[in-house]
Amino acid sequence: MFIRATIFSCVLVISLNPAVADEADADKVVRAARMQIGVTLSYDGGYQSLDYPNGDVPIEVGVCTDVVIRALRSSWVLDLQKQVHQDMKANFSSYPKNWGLKRPDKNIDHRRVPNLKTYFKRMGYQLAVTKDPGDYQAGDLVTCTVPPHLPHIMIVSDKKSEDGTPWVIHNIGAGTQEENRLFEFKITGHYRLKRK
Repeated sequence: MFIRATIFSCVLVISLNPAVADEADADKVVRAARMQIGVTLSYDGGYQSLDYPNGDVPIEVGVCTDVVIRALRSSWVLDLQKQVHQDMKANFSSYPKNWGLKRPDKNIDHRRVPNLKTYFKRMGYQLAVTKDPGDYQAGDLVTCTVPPHLPHIMIVSDKKSEDGTPWVIHNIGAGTQEENRLFEFKITGHYRLKRK
């Protein structure tokens, strides 16, 4: 009887501790992003018709958003294509009008950084942007502007430089890479996703 109660207590503590689940999820996101290194070898943002849901361009190519989409999909079974499309259908006026579209487009909307920023903010994932490396945890998503005005998104890695600055996993032009570039460009957004 005592043993059974003790085991139940341990399981209950683990299942109710969100930090444990969040850390495990973050590790999965980082591992899923890292698995794209050496696989996604080039950068190509050309428009393509995709399956829906779970549509993807060929794994050998992609853009910065594809690294995030693939990592979240394979680690959490969170399909940003579906989630962004559904939110845009219901709230189209809340999203940027940078591309002159009159309605959502399930093939491309989730592959655009400004749309992801809007979606993450609407879902309550936004955190403060700081220059403190300690504020950025593995699995976080960070947006920035690559000069002169290219929006970019990166996944914070669990790897750190000697000064404690986390590395990032992203595709900035040469395929998916893990690099020490978190603070190289002006950060425009910081997000930490939670399971709903």
